[in-house]
Amino acid sequence: MALFKRFGTVLAGTALMATAAFAASHMDPAAEKAVKARQSHMTLYAFNIGTLGGMAQDKMPYDAEAAGRAAENLAALASLDQAGYWVEGTDAGSIEGTKAKAEIWSDMPEFEEHIEQLATATTALAENAGTDLDSLKASFGDVGKACGSCHEEFRVSDK
Repeated sequence: MALFKRFGTVLAGTALMATAAFAASHMDPAAEKAVKARQSHMTLYAFNIGTLGGMAQDKMPYDAEAAGRAAENLAALASLDQAGYWVEGTDAGSIEGTKAKAEIWSDMPEFEEHIEQLATATTALAENAGTDLDSLKASFGDVGKACGSCHEEFRVSDK
């Protein structure tokens, strides 16, 4: 009898894993593309923020041309229409490989406000970053605040 019970447990576990694997392998291609697109967008943010942050934190020499270019890139990225990136059902609780919280879709107006705050902050940064280091530092903090507040509210923590 114990053998049948153990066999049943193993069979149930195998079926559960197979179901999960099947679901993961059959994710809606549009949803998968949306997740990849938004993650790529965030990678581009991070690349440019890395350049500006290095200068703002005195970890690399200030270069007005590089600072201006990185800030303009951020402003351009923040101005893109992101509606196609945020497909409902692509939150961390629904699929693997994302840190997006479900609250994005349950409070879309608040999420969109965060996107607008980032666009405003990056526009100001683009106007100032190539001027001098002090102007870069003054504007860069607002970008960090905009990123951080959105991540705090709408991204699953790494902790």
